[in-house]
Amino acid sequence: MEISSLLTANKNNTYYITINRPHALNALNAEVLRELSWVLESIRDDKSVTCAIITGSGEKAFVAGADIAELANLDSVQAKNVSEKGQKIFSTIENFPKPVIAAVNGFALGGGCELAMACHMRVASENAKFGLPEVSLGLIPGYGGTQRLTQLVGKGRAIELMTTGEMIGAQRAYEIGLANHVVPADKLLDKCQQILSKIGSRAPLAVARTIKLANSAFAANGFEQEATEFGNCFDTHDAKEGTAAFLEKRKPNFEGK
Repeated sequence: MEISSLLTANKNNTYYITINRPHALNALNAEVLRELSWVLESIRDDKSVTCAIITGSGEKAFVAGADIAELANLDSVQAKNVSEKGQKIFSTIENFPKPVIAAVNGFALGGGCELAMACHMRVASENAKFGLPEVSLGLIPGYGGTQRLTQLVGKGRAIELMTTGEMIGAQRAYEIGLANHVVPADKLLDKCQQILSKIGSRAPLAVARTIKLANSAFAANGFEQEATEFGNCFDTHDAKEGTAAFLEKRKPNFEGK
């Protein structure tokens, strides 16, 4: 498969996956998700790969969100299908038998924050920003965000962040448990590699089983509910208005219907 939206490299048994759409602040579109799924499958049983780092191209953004232009005209059935596909790919990351770290360099918003949360750990640069601002578009997180944010930071904080759409900085993300570490931008990948080197000295089967058991602590049926409600959003006026306003660079006029 020809890859055009990702940069990949295997360095010292660590597989680097870089979302490479800097013109769009590395926003996730169908092509990125398809290629990401293919890359993960290709390295799953590759003996030369013991771990992975996912990051974004450039210094401004890890992933600034989903590609709203692709979502704006979906109906509820199509949107639910998109949600389920995204959830499946992010669950592949979450359940990957080899440790995966998100190196969050800049904006991790919407789908980007969801991608980071699907990784086993998050190391943030000092300029990183996290947020799930979907309610400002009349939508909700659709790639597992409602479930994973609640698991990581607790119900109260998760509801506040998701219902306000507030964006928080790296230090605040660290304080509430969303980020594992905060480091200067030029030390970001070094810190990720330091963690992975330590894990690499441990028994790989034990590491894989630890990841599996940590994930099994949470029920999975919330994802199905999320996909259904994500799809239902696309039958609302507010979602159509919110996405249109975003694309037209104006303030949305929500009517609650």
